[in-house]
Amino acid sequence: MTAEADETVSALDALSQLLGRVEGILARVEAVLPPAPAPIDWKATAFRWRKRAGRGHLEAVRHPHAIRLDDLVAIDEQKRAIDANTRQFVAGLPANNVLLTGSRGTGKSSLVKAMLVKYAARGLRLIEVDKSDLVDLPDIADVVDGRRERFVVFCDDLTFDAGEPGYKALKVMLDGTVAAAAPNMLIYATSNRRHLLPEYFSENLETKHVGDEVHPGESVEEKISLSERFGLWISFYPFGQDDYLAAVAGWLEAFGVGAPKSAREAENRTREALQFTLHRGSRSGRIAWQFAKSYAGAAALRRR
Repeated sequence: MTAEADETVSALDALSQLLGRVEGILARVEAVLPPAPAPIDWKATAFRWRKRAGRGHLEAVRHPHAIRLDDLVAIDEQKRAIDANTRQFVAGLPANNVLLTGSRGTGKSSLVKAMLVKYAARGLRLIEVDKSDLVDLPDIADVVDGRRERFVVFCDDLTFDAGEPGYKALKVMLDGTVAAAAPNMLIYATSNRRHLLPEYFSENLETKHVGDEVHPGESVEEKISLSERFGLWISFYPFGQDDYLAAVAGWLEAFGVGAPKSAREAENRTREALQFTLHRGSRSGRIAWQFAKSYAGAAALRRR
């Protein structure tokens, strides 16, 4: 074998060893990398936006929480407002982003879920996004762009602290980017705070009087500016006793509990429902739902 042939064999051996080391390194790197996300199941009606190692993807929800619109009581005006907006959206007509604010447990998030039940057959889809992932809203818009379905991006119990990145991302996405809003995507958010940010007494000191007019300070204006970018505000209020008892009756019916067979049974049921609120310290649609589940379960056990 000539000297040139020996050199060629040595070079090939060295290259083979190098490739072997590279393959070993790649194998170790692949072992620590997250698996590639599964293909999106577009047959699903509800999704969650998930992040793994900084990469976001849509994950189908196999069993969405199904709530019928008729199951929600004492919020008729709120139901009409969001239903009209959602109906326009599903029909391909102009519709607004929605902010649902007010007392806890009064049906804000349930009302959004009820829209999915009512309009899923007409192409409505729901994407749940955590507050920490709101910075990915442009990515979500890119994923659903061009789809025939109509997507509501849902962020529940939304509040911000000053300086959070999701605050600016949401503000820009609602009404502040050079690109037009995605025609097949809206944002529905719920919050106990109307302005989504904590309000401090010191901010009142920034208020100025110009003649007879009152002008809020810059801090207050900044907080108001985000909520004002939602085209539709829907407010929810604490339940009175009659509203609570009506919600109890509605949920009991939904759980298959029949009407009371006597005045005494009706009186006992009402007393139990009111005592339940005393232990919880409040009256709301959520408390009514919890009581109805407990009552229906106990009634079913007694029948066995």
